Amino acid sequence: MREQVVVTGLGVVSPIGIGVDAFWASLVDGKSGVRPLTLFDASLLPVRFGGEVIDFDAKKYVRPRKSLKVMSRDIQLAFSAADQALIQAGIQPGTIDSERFGVVFGSDLIQPDPEETAIAYRNCLTDEGFDFSKWGDKSQTDIYPLWMLKHLPNMPACHIGIAFDARGPNNTITLGEVSGAAAAAEAVRVIERGQADVMLTGGTGTRVKPTSMVRNCAGEASHRNDEPQRAARPFDAERDGEVFGEGAAALVLESRREARRRGAAILAGCAGIGNAFGRRDEGGVGEQAIVASIAAALKQAGLTAGDIGFVCAFGRGTKVDDVVEAHAIHAALGDVPVTVPKSFFGNVGSGGAAVDMVAAVLGLRASQIPPTLNYEHPDPACPVSVVAQATTCDKPAALVLSQTPMGQATAVCLLRPTAETVAAD
Repeated sequence: MREQVVVTGLGVVSPIGIGVDAFWASLVDGKSGVRPLTLFDASLLPVRFGGEVIDFDAKKYVRPRKSLKVMSRDIQLAFSAADQALIQAGIQPGTIDSERFGVVFGSDLIQPDPEETAIAYRNCLTDEGFDFSKWGDKSQTDIYPLWMLKHLPNMPACHIGIAFDARGPNNTITLGEVSGAAAAAEAVRVIERGQADVMLTGGTGTRVKPTSMVRNCAGEASHRNDEPQRAARPFDAERDGEVFGEGAAALVLESRREARRRGAAILAGCAGIGNAFGRRDEGGVGEQAIVASIAAALKQAGLTAGDIGFVCAFGRGTKVDDVVEAHAIHAALGDVPVTVPKSFFGNVGSGGAAVDMVAAVLGLRASQIPPTLNYEHPDPACPVSVVAQATTCDKPAALVLSQTPMGQATAVCLLRPTAETVAAD
């Protein structure tokens, strides 16, 4: 029989709050985290807003402090979320077997800040333009020697493993927006295979850096610079593109047996995860891939569509993608309530699925479905029941969906713990 895997700790760093309490309060209060960008001068960009994490001080979480020298913002966000999750789970040195404690984290291809390589670039400029023959020497002498360590996608998992003495399996998933869910799937499999008792999983992403924004603005991005808080409009008839943000979330997963041994509070069950791939149709992921991921998650969880209280949809906010996802949800689950946390903070890349999983766990525990912001004009082409106002939920499970433009689709089924399954509360 499969080892039952449960969630015992949550951590989140997001544009709508740092920590699960602040994050959940913003969700239920409908407080947007999309605002004009302040991390850099975006005045020359066609899109000048996004979901920024404000009032974030990595020094409160990162230890040892000297590690900050080799941590990009993505890594700092991930480490901070992991620290919160482990504190909530009650995991401290000596409380668990380090050899049976691992990390699997989702990460984007981490974009560097322009100023980190600016001097080297400038020293390669001549009157005729950029002299590529100079780059080899200048890049070695004018760039911080440990620069690459700040931008390798495997470094969030490495820093977390080192700092928290997690000596078990350590891995990184880099699959764009589905990275956090795929990382959770691998973490679950590690526990089910008996290779670890506890796994720290999650995802991190920063899509509001200058280099990211220059690239993303060329795609299907919302241009509502005059009203940024109304820009993220998933499934709304007046949506005009996606909004970009940043954030990270972490979840402590462990076998139910280990959670009971420790006397830990079980926050949710990680009941089933489905992964599928489909051909891109007219710019979006294939509908059948989303349907297949949902079906696989339900089958593994031993649940039916009627057991799902709500869906945390991906809700990219583009004209084509939202239609495809809406039809897939309707085909697989019927008239299920749908909410989109992304409407609060935008697409945070590899951190998105993990942040949505935290929202789903909190919603199940509160028996409440958080609202979707800016859903004002239902689109007949999107046959889903979007929750525009917070509402109650009495069903036992929730689904978290994520997709990439390349065709990957994931579905994570989370289960509200019952009185019989809670070890301590």
